[in-house]
Amino acid sequence: QVQLVESGGGLVQPGGSLRLSCAASRIAFSAYDMAWYRQAPGNQRELVAGISWSGGSTTNYADFVKGRFTISRDNAKNMVYLEMNSLKPEDTAVYYCNAPDRRWSWGKGTLVTVSS
Repeated sequence: QVQLVESGGGLVQPGGSLRLSCAASRIAFSAYDMAWYRQAPGNQRELVAGISWSGGSTTNYADFVKGRFTISRDNAKNMVYLEMNSLKPEDTAVYYCNAPDRRWSWGKGTLVTVSS
């Protein structure tokens, strides 16, 4: 059973920054593309950013985070990260990691609250 554990969320003021982490276990992590998703109250879960199995420059972002968020990964540690800058109140959500095709069971996510 694949296990995904997200961390790093918290309360931050508008304009602030956070770095989220996702630890993946029981998979051949380096063989898979990975992605971050988010779900705000009352909304559907949406794709935020994706990164190819090899990392590097093969990344993609939702329009609403382009230029503010950066996805990266460390295959040696089975970790994927989301660096979030210039945070806005509308970024408030629970953030999750998974494969781009959502093939694995969801972790508990990590809550990001952007508020003054």
